[in-house]
Amino acid sequence: MDLSIIIVNYNTKELLLDCLGSIKKNTKKISYEIILVDNASTDGSIEILRRLKSPDVKIVLNRQNLGFSKANNQGIKIAKGRYVLLLNSDTKVQDGILDEMIEYMDESPKTGVAGCALKNQDGSLQATGGYFPTLFRVASWMLFLDDIPLLDKLIKPFHPMHEKSFFYKGEGFFTKASERDWVTGAFFLVKKEVFEQVGLLDEDYFMYTEEVDFCFRAKEKGWQVWYLPKWAIVHLGGASSASEFPILSEYKGIKIFYKKHMPSWQGPILRLLLKKGALLRIFLFGVLKGGDYAKVYAKAFKIA
Repeated sequence: MDLSIIIVNYNTKELLLDCLGSIKKNTKKISYEIILVDNASTDGSIEILRRLKSPDVKIVLNRQNLGFSKANNQGIKIAKGRYVLLLNSDTKVQDGILDEMIEYMDESPKTGVAGCALKNQDGSLQATGGYFPTLFRVASWMLFLDDIPLLDKLIKPFHPMHEKSFFYKGEGFFTKASERDWVTGAFFLVKKEVFEQVGLLDEDYFMYTEEVDFCFRAKEKGWQVWYLPKWAIVHLGGASSASEFPILSEYKGIKIFYKKHMPSWQGPILRLLLKKGALLRIFLFGVLKGGDYAKVYAKAFKIA
């Protein structure tokens, strides 16, 4: 089998059906299976999933929300494909992308992980992927330095300029194929042998930063990670989690990443940078966007 597509669902019933329909409609040349892992949804997803079960669709039903990493690992353990694709339920696959990316990966022996462009419904590009969070890059992220044109190219930031930046135009960096340190878990295509060498996703991450950690371990083993905007999917981003959740989860995730992969002396400096960044956002976003944003970053300050 060429590809195992793993989709973790949590209360995204309608989006999931659209995602599955797009896979079936737009994937013709490769053999694939779909592994659906439900994290204790309460929106009627489970009834629909049970009806979808077939020889090429496997269903895993969890009694509680185990998080992104653990749920995907459940799928990876039973995957039969030469490749594994971790795919968000709030995505739509476009014509031929999976067929063509598998062909590309077959012809690129050093590429272990690949991501494609993520687009909004109107066709505009989303920011995706980036570089490992060194202290310098964390500092530039916390101080908004990586949102300054030209400077962001010199820094090679953890989060390249994003669509919420005043300077973002959705061109240049996100239209060119390039080797990255990490690509976003919304579309995360991995050779099965990479999992065999590197191991599964680290389950210490409930959600967010787990793809950074995995790519770090993959690159340590000599694998390359590529962003390939020749291909794209529609990503409805944010449909699977509330806005507060990703912010706090990323703060927690960065701390876990440093504990596992960086020298111990860097930990206190990281926490200081995160706290300064949270304070800056409390005041800045509190003025520009209102008290709700300030409250979120007040929580981020406490966990930093």
